[in-house]
Amino acid sequence: MSGCNKIEGFNGKKGAGWGFIIDLQRCVACKACVIACKNENKTPPGVAYNMFIEEEHGEFPNTFSNYFTRPCMHCEKSSCSMVCPVSATYHREDGIVVVDYNKCIGCRYCIASCPYGARSFDYGHNYIADPNNPYNLIPSGEYNGKFGLRKDGGSPIGNVRKCMLCLHLQDEKGEYTEPPACSRTCMGKAIHFGDLKDPNGKCLVHGENLHELIARRNHHRLKEELGNEPNVYYLT
Repeated sequence: MSGCNKIEGFNGKKGAGWGFIIDLQRCVACKACVIACKNENKTPPGVAYNMFIEEEHGEFPNTFSNYFTRPCMHCEKSSCSMVCPVSATYHREDGIVVVDYNKCIGCRYCIASCPYGARSFDYGHNYIADPNNPYNLIPSGEYNGKFGLRKDGGSPIGNVRKCMLCLHLQDEKGEYTEPPACSRTCMGKAIHFGDLKDPNGKCLVHGENLHELIARRNHHRLKEELGNEPNVYYLT
């Protein structure tokens, strides 16, 4: 197996388009999705695959806030993959944008080019300083465990990291055995996940038809004017 969850050369279910539909009316701001992501991927300090964003609008005292979760957008036309000088960031056949730690040289061009701030650099820090502390020896499922333990300066230390839709939860056919951690943990049932390119695609968590969800609700994608064509929709 090589760097990006390719299993014996397999590079994702051809023609699929995995992505999220996030219902902002159902989000209760509990941040369980952020915690679940950290726990699933064992990300270190300064590395976050899923961020909780809160924005304030208006003028005091007439202000209001809105909030939303922001994973990687897995854009159809991703700025990050276009600027990578070594093709470490690329699109799988199922539309997921991944980072090959074996190729990444840590130049961070992709971080600068991502309009969503969805990428982080792994500086090698740990929450508990002792690298031999039991917490630091818990392997991550990311990349099916190939880079599970971060030590001795090896990858993913010195690499750019991002949400890769919990690829370790896919089987050898590219189907998910269970949904990504954020979506299955959401207590408000706000995070829908599935194949957005399948006209009959259903949410892997709640079973709703994804296209019907989008059709019957007002929705938007972040920074659509940039032309990146993100695969994360927000229902309003």
